[in-house]
Amino acid sequence: MQKLEKQFHIACTPEDVGRYCILPGDPGRVPAIAAYFDGAKQVACNREFNVWTGTLLGEKVTACSTGIGGPSASIAMEELHKCGADTFIRTGTCGGIDLEVQSGDIVVATGAVRFEHTSREYAPIEFPAVADFGITDSLVRAARALGYPLHTGIVQCKDSFYGQHDPGASPVAYELRQKWESWKRLGVKASEMESAALFVVAAALGCRCGSCFHVVWNQEREAAGLDQRMSEDTSASVRVAVEALKLQIEADRAAK
Repeated sequence: MQKLEKQFHIACTPEDVGRYCILPGDPGRVPAIAAYFDGAKQVACNREFNVWTGTLLGEKVTACSTGIGGPSASIAMEELHKCGADTFIRTGTCGGIDLEVQSGDIVVATGAVRFEHTSREYAPIEFPAVADFGITDSLVRAARALGYPLHTGIVQCKDSFYGQHDPGASPVAYELRQKWESWKRLGVKASEMESAALFVVAAALGCRCGSCFHVVWNQEREAAGLDQRMSEDTSASVRVAVEALKLQIEADRAAK
C-alpha cells in the first residue's frame, strides 16, 4: 500500500493522536467521552471512526470509535498505534452470561474467549487473549472507587450478534448452542464482540489494552425467570474508562 499523509481509515496523523486512547464502538459515544477531556476537539471522522483528542492530567489522550466487531476494532488499534498510541481501553456494552451479572453492572475483562476470526490473523488459536494486568487493575480500582456493581473475569467474543440471540435461525445452531453451554459451565461473565481481537492485536503490536463494559441484558437471567430491567445508559462504563485512564497516567508517571 502506498504511503499516505493520513492513516487510510481513521484519517489521522501522529499530531492528531495521544499515547492514551479510549475505544468505544459507537461513534455517537465519542463526544460523551471527550467531554471528560480538557480542550477536546474532533480531529477526524471517517467511516465508523469518530476521533476526538484532548488532555487528561496534562497528557494527550484520544477517543476513537471502532464500529462493531473485531475487524474494524483491529484497524483502529493498528492505525492509532502507527500514530504513536500504545495504551488502549475498550469501553462498550455486553450481554451477561453468568447469572450474577445483572443489567446495569460493570464487567471488567481479564481475558476473552476467541470465538471470532480476527485474532487468528495475528496469533495462533493456542495464544490466549489476555488483558494487560496494569490496565485491568486501573479499571477495577476505578469501578470500585465509583461504587458501581463490578464483575471481573473472562468474556466471550463472537462475530455474529444474532448467532447469540437467535441461534436457532442458523444452520450451525447445534454448534452455537453447544459452545454457549460451554461458556456457561466455564463461568464466563458476559458476551461482546471486540476484546479478543483487541487483546491479541495489542500483544502483536507490543501495546497495552484492557476492557470494561456496561451490561445491557442477561439472557440467562431471563431464561431463569430472574428479575432484571434492560439498561442502555452507558455513562457508567464511560466514567470507569476515563477514571482508569487517569490512574494509568499517574502510574506511568510514578514508574519513571
